[in-house]
Amino acid sequence: MSTDRYISPLSERYASREMQYIFSPDMKFRTWRKLWIALAETEMELGLSQNGKPVITKEQIDELKAHAQDINYEVAKAREKEVRHDVMSHVYAYGQQCPKAAGIIHLGATSCYVGDNTDIIVMREALLLVKKKLVNVLDELADFADKYKGQPTLAFTHFQPAQPTTVGKRAALWMQEFLLDLEDLDYVLNGMKLLGSKGTTGTQASFLELFDGNQEQVDKIDPMIAEKMDFKECYAVSGQTYSRKVDTRVINVLAGIAASAHKMSNDIRLLQHLKEVEEPFEKSQIGSSAMAYKRNPMRSERIASLARYVMVDALNPAITSAVQWFERTLDDSANKRLSIPEGFLAVDGILDLCLNVVDGLVVYPKVIEKHLMSELPFMATENIMMDAVKLGGNRQELHERIRGLSMEAGKNVKVEGKENNLLELIAADPAFPMSLEDLQKTMDPSKYVGRAKEQVDSFLDKVIRPVLKENQELLGMKAEINV
Repeated sequence: MSTDRYISPLSERYASREMQYIFSPDMKFRTWRKLWIALAETEMELGLSQNGKPVITKEQIDELKAHAQDINYEVAKAREKEVRHDVMSHVYAYGQQCPKAAGIIHLGATSCYVGDNTDIIVMREALLLVKKKLVNVLDELADFADKYKGQPTLAFTHFQPAQPTTVGKRAALWMQEFLLDLEDLDYVLNGMKLLGSKGTTGTQASFLELFDGNQEQVDKIDPMIAEKMDFKECYAVSGQTYSRKVDTRVINVLAGIAASAHKMSNDIRLLQHLKEVEEPFEKSQIGSSAMAYKRNPMRSERIASLARYVMVDALNPAITSAVQWFERTLDDSANKRLSIPEGFLAVDGILDLCLNVVDGLVVYPKVIEKHLMSELPFMATENIMMDAVKLGGNRQELHERIRGLSMEAGKNVKVEGKENNLLELIAADPAFPMSLEDLQKTMDPSKYVGRAKEQVDSFLDKVIRPVLKENQELLGMKAEINV
């Protein structure tokens, strides 16, 4: 490893090898060569000829295919130093390996034919990997929600204790966020098209010239290239490049996933502070260099940290799309080289972390119960009041009495540091014809969680499991975490 220059932490620490390959030089330049082969084959199949003689032969195509994978990087690198053009350098390098086909490589195309089509192909592959990991996160969360669907816990509004829910229902809320992301991802993924081969300003003028003005033959070029590259179709119109709004749509999907992961990780961090849940903590893991007892939620913190990067990164393609001039400018190139790969690498790391955290998430029911029982008397007051009304009390008078008693109990807890004694105070008040034993019978947490358990069951059965079944072939992966 080189230690005298900057190395991206996305590749060193966070992203999987699988995602890194998708954005690697090998993937990029092998795809360029596949595109050159697809173009040459298409031109040959459409009968491109000069004076009745075929311009492209099967022998040339076979030669191109024989060297589709073995990129001669050093030749391309040396050539680029001379000509300062990456595409033409690789055309030259490919031609060195394929002397018979050298003259027909890139015929009629502009640089964006390989550059932009490869970007689309790479983003589609990356989205497929993101989808795979997202589906597995949903699968892990489904198991967790099912396991804890009946475990009562304090809910929070404004991070203040509120009407109880269940641990599983809270996980269902995380799932709902990720499910929306999956729907967005599928929509964008299913709508992706190739640029095709449109020429320097998108008019296909060079191909019209090649085919002697034959409109019907030129019309067939894009559909044939799309089929060879396993796409349904190409964008109907473009300038030299595909619309940069495509990048915006893709990165917005990633930003949505990042936001969902951030929300979940924040909840877990807060719950770990309360000691109600805890992310995986390895036997030899060190939480703090100074405080040896610490068990920090570092994976959840890393999710939040990377997620903020991705959410901000979504601005890049949006601004780039807005400032493209007419049929083509080049102020998108350097930005795309950073914003698209790094957005994907970061989301890849985020989803691996989510998989790891959810798979090993520890729940502490006794702590959860302790916190819940300390607040439950306050939440039971409406039920207690209703029971007292049934026994002949006045609802308005009882409401005022119970409000005063609640404030007194709250003072005991917050100012005096004592236990919540609201039930004792109510039992001692003659306005409430109920014994302490009667009141304690109302302290069953399951009475206060509403339909949380049933909602989880319904959500899993009617929504999540059908999605998981539809994506069955993607299930079963485990997270790969470097550090």
